Amino acid sequence: MRSRFRPLVSLVLSAALLLGCVGCGGSAKAPTTITVWNYYSGDLLSSFNALVNQFNATVGKEKNIVVESFNQGSVTDLEANVLAAAQGKVGAAALPNLYSGYADMAYDLDLLGEVVDLAPYLTAKEKAAYIDGFLAEGDLMNNGELKVFPVAKSTELLYLNATDWAPFAAATGVTYDDLATMEGVVEVARQYYDWTDAMTSTPNDGKAFFGRDALANYLLCGAQEMGLTIFDAENGVMTLHFGKDVIRKLWDNFYVPYIKGWFGASGKFRSDDVKTGNLLAYVGSSASSPFFPTQVMTNDTESHAIEPAILPCPSFAGCTPVAAQQGAGMIVTKGTDAQIRACVEFLKWFTQPENNIAFSVNSGYLPVTHAAASPDAIQASGLELTDTITQVLDLSLDAVEHDALYTTHAFPEGSTARTTLQNAMTDAAEADRAIVKERLAAGQTPEEAEAEFLTDEYFDQWYESTKAALEAYAG
Repeated sequence: MRSRFRPLVSLVLSAALLLGCVGCGGSAKAPTTITVWNYYSGDLLSSFNALVNQFNATVGKEKNIVVESFNQGSVTDLEANVLAAAQGKVGAAALPNLYSGYADMAYDLDLLGEVVDLAPYLTAKEKAAYIDGFLAEGDLMNNGELKVFPVAKSTELLYLNATDWAPFAAATGVTYDDLATMEGVVEVARQYYDWTDAMTSTPNDGKAFFGRDALANYLLCGAQEMGLTIFDAENGVMTLHFGKDVIRKLWDNFYVPYIKGWFGASGKFRSDDVKTGNLLAYVGSSASSPFFPTQVMTNDTESHAIEPAILPCPSFAGCTPVAAQQGAGMIVTKGTDAQIRACVEFLKWFTQPENNIAFSVNSGYLPVTHAAASPDAIQASGLELTDTITQVLDLSLDAVEHDALYTTHAFPEGSTARTTLQNAMTDAAEADRAIVKERLAAGQTPEEAEAEFLTDEYFDQWYESTKAALEAYAG
């Protein structure tokens, strides 16, 4: 006899099965979401966001990780926002799991106990894949830790307005080889000033030839070439080395040609000065190549097209070249184990050769692994690179391979100390050049106008005051 309860039992079982399935779907593990803050702009920001989306759609989806990217504006804004978050200031956002920053930024946050050492999350084989100097920069205390993960690096190169160089070179016989050393650059700058001065009937109106975007790199790397580490930091403690002979050579090859009008700076960046015809050449970051102007505009109505020449950064004669190592890395902040491992998973993926090349090279940055940082690997990527970017990458890779890479280790107020060093020379050079120009306009000869600033006594006064200012940052 057929039971009258069988349909009811079947209905109950079906309902239970349906509810069970819904329950299974509802209990699926929520993804591990990590936030990353950056200060990128332009093509670099677009490239970064595209890679974040690619990660989320592939490896992130497979491993249940979601990366959310937030741009913070300038690097200064990002640093201020990170510190405000770490200090729990009113109105500050929550601290990101990951952010782009420099060693000094990581050091400040590390003092608050908020930075993760990533060394334990990488095998020896994985660490060996990265260029040694790039990993070493993230070892804040020189103890084997990794507090800043490398993602893209840059160095410095010499950029030249080759179009307007040509008639000057033809008239004077100077060549690109003369720009290989700082001493050579100074001599070429002297000749350029004299050559342009002779073009007019007005005396002492020659043009400056050369400028620097980051004078601190010149001072720190130049001193390093001569065997002096100005900021010698160990375990967060800085010892100042300010050898007078070395500092005098740095002074003679920047301050002196500056007050004579051979070197100069007027715009926010030296590429601006090339654009206005106020400079013919400058040293700047390899990542600044997209900003080299295509025209010189001397006023609102006069302009002409120019082509760049890109050359190695000049070093001091007789010294082994020291290349500035630049470029922010990624810093992981304290969080759950799942969040930290998700950050590491993303960083490993991001620095795989094909991804790292796609992110970096179009902006003149260098990939950070041995496998990616080679002309062959970049060419094999299939990216369409301009002739300028190709030159930039070739010269930068050559510097990484053959020059000594240098960056200062972190210490308290390290970025402020660097700024103090830089401003000490630039402020003196700019102020004294202004006085020289006033004296020239009043009828003095260059020798009379400059004499006060070229004495040993004047240098000694500047040297002692600068040394005293820098000693305030020493341990």
